Amino acid sequence: MRSWPLVLVLLAGCGGAADEPHGKPHGLPPTVEKPYAGEGTYKAVCTVGMVADLVREIAGERATVTQLMGEGVDPHTYKSSPGDVLAISGADVVFYSGLHLEGKMAEMLARQARRKPSFAICEHLPPEVIIEDDGAHDPHVWFDVSLWSRAAGVVADALCAFDPEGETIYRTREKKYRARLADLHAWVKEELAAVPQGRRVMVTAHDAFRYFGRAYGVEVRGIQGVSTEGEAGVKHVNELVDFLTERGVKAIFVESSVSKRNVEALIEGCGFKGHKVTVGGELYSDAMGKPGTPEGTYEGMVRHNVKAIAGALK
Repeated sequence: MRSWPLVLVLLAGCGGAADEPHGKPHGLPPTVEKPYAGEGTYKAVCTVGMVADLVREIAGERATVTQLMGEGVDPHTYKSSPGDVLAISGADVVFYSGLHLEGKMAEMLARQARRKPSFAICEHLPPEVIIEDDGAHDPHVWFDVSLWSRAAGVVADALCAFDPEGETIYRTREKKYRARLADLHAWVKEELAAVPQGRRVMVTAHDAFRYFGRAYGVEVRGIQGVSTEGEAGVKHVNELVDFLTERGVKAIFVESSVSKRNVEALIEGCGFKGHKVTVGGELYSDAMGKPGTPEGTYEGMVRHNVKAIAGALK
């Protein structure tokens, strides 16, 4: 396995020491102390599906991409396995979301970042575009397609720094992919604009859709917070019951990577108040769909979510 010196990369403690697992957005470009000097394809290991999909789109055939977390996996509570550690140890470069999305993996990712190039892509976005609540950064950047396009630029910058010989390929692929994302962003805006303003209200299993709400004019609420590590309080659930009842909201959404238990409790609570609420659909939030399906790609995941949301809210 190739030996790497300590690199100026951006781990979960971007902009700080390598042992700081809680990163902050800073907008600085990714850097690498020593570029890749190997021959043939290199090994890129990624944590969640959205990040892996982004790296595949930009790297193309120059990289073999391994994704650690599959469909239905909650990255907030995911604990790394010995196989994950082995995969990252054998990687040439590591990509992950950052902003504490992979909370329980932070220490392991920080340790590996001392040995090889590692990039927490969302931590390279400018601080002013990141949603912050009570001092915690919201990591769910991909729900604003225009912001995820900027994350594609971060990945391209990182790969150009890591593998300068492939820069022409990376920049060409970046340009084409970001053009597709611009079209996707416009489509999402058009679909949501067709929903009457008073009905653009969505409640989901956890508070993952604030970027979506900000970008596309939808009022969003979550039963659990930004992270699923904490339990939903009874008081908060009761407040949501009152909110749904008073606003006449007819549909709420479950998520593929989050337990349906809290959503079922919310529906039951509304029933006690004489207000019928149904499940409007299952959304992909912190994990994409099964590989090989349309929902197993970022673009397919977004289209699935938007069709479900717009259809239910209409």
